[in-house]
Amino acid sequence: MAQPPQQRDARAVRTRLNFETALFLRALLVAVPALLVLLVVMILADYSVALILTIMLPLILGWLVTAWSVREQVVLPLFTVSNLLEALREGDYSMRGTRARQLDAMGEVVREVNVLSTTLRDQRLEAREATALLRKVISELNSAVLVVDGDGTIRLANRAGLRLLDAPAEGIEGALATDFGLEEFLSYDGAINLERSFPGGEGRWEVRHGSFREGGVAHHLLVITDLSRALREEERKAWQRLIRVMGHELNNSLAPIRSMAQMLVEAMRSGSGASDQEDLRQGLELISGRAESLSRFVSAYSRLARLPTPQRRRHELGTIVRSAAGLAATARVTVEEGPVLRVEVDADQIAQLIINLVKNSLESLADAEAAPDGGVRVRWRRGVGSVVVEVEDDGPGLANPDNVFVPFFTTKSDGSGIGLVLSRQIAEAHDGSLELANRKSGGCVARLRLPL
Repeated sequence: MAQPPQQRDARAVRTRLNFETALFLRALLVAVPALLVLLVVMILADYSVALILTIMLPLILGWLVTAWSVREQVVLPLFTVSNLLEALREGDYSMRGTRARQLDAMGEVVREVNVLSTTLRDQRLEAREATALLRKVISELNSAVLVVDGDGTIRLANRAGLRLLDAPAEGIEGALATDFGLEEFLSYDGAINLERSFPGGEGRWEVRHGSFREGGVAHHLLVITDLSRALREEERKAWQRLIRVMGHELNNSLAPIRSMAQMLVEAMRSGSGASDQEDLRQGLELISGRAESLSRFVSAYSRLARLPTPQRRRHELGTIVRSAAGLAATARVTVEEGPVLRVEVDADQIAQLIINLVKNSLESLADAEAAPDGGVRVRWRRGVGSVVVEVEDDGPGLANPDNVFVPFFTTKSDGSGIGLVLSRQIAEAHDGSLELANRKSGGCVARLRLPL
């Protein structure tokens, strides 16, 4: 059971007095035998009482002064150390002991206390600087950062948090989380995305919740990030890329159509001879060809926009890979057997993805001079929490790796530029990924990762 402060203080005083008294008495007892022997000798020698008193009184007085001096020599340094320790406990690191001499027991104690004081002062300064930096960083974050204690009271909010809650800085601390509709987030674990309206704005938000302890008390940390602005920026960039690509393709088809149409109109006005008829036929064929090319472009874009949702089933991965690679029907494609792995995928979509990769690799081998003896190797293996399917070739490699997943970008005269884009969409629809890279020994490797 804890004692009241008054009792503890009184006990501390008694302990100090008992220690000092015991030290003083021990110092007195050191000289008692010598004084007794001297007194006995003087009595046996038949000294007069006056002479005995004359001798003994100065000795006894010196004896008392010496014992008291010994007491003070021990007690005063202890008081100094006690004062230094009390100052450290109160957070005052400016006090220093003055008897910090070497080769002296008490001096070594004082010196170590001084070193401890300097160390604690430096650590407190570093902690204050780190705290100031952390507060500055948190204050400048675009995400709202809120600290809520175990009672649901808001203890801290950065500037973004104040804007989110539409609250003044002086009025937010001490307010309840329920006043701003934050109580539901305190039970979440990790991060969630949701549509929500706050006093300071509405849109799509990412809410992250964590817990920590301060002073032994549990606290909640909420980080609320506005996703709407980032999504709008990405949407704007996507529209810019789409308009740029579609404008380029449309102009490539419409410019020759417009030019040929004007030429045909002039030819029809000038006459209808045989040569004019031949020009008319060639012009119409060109217009028809460009219109067909434009139709293929629009159809290809529609395929990108209408990728169906995967119908996932449990399948043996090797069966899908062997079947897809076998459709190439060429000895230049080799399947390297891997472990038996079962994955939950849409078999048709994954097979189409592998077919696209094998087709691209075979087309890269079309230049016999570049890789007359080259081939395509398809393999699969187990990764960390995933399966990896690799399609590797001995072709010239990627000339521009940054553009391989740009829609409608192609280096082939008859290519559509959507095969790899569609393949990556299939991979990501299965919570996987697709990447292409040049090999150090030449050629290219495509890696498809799918979760187990």
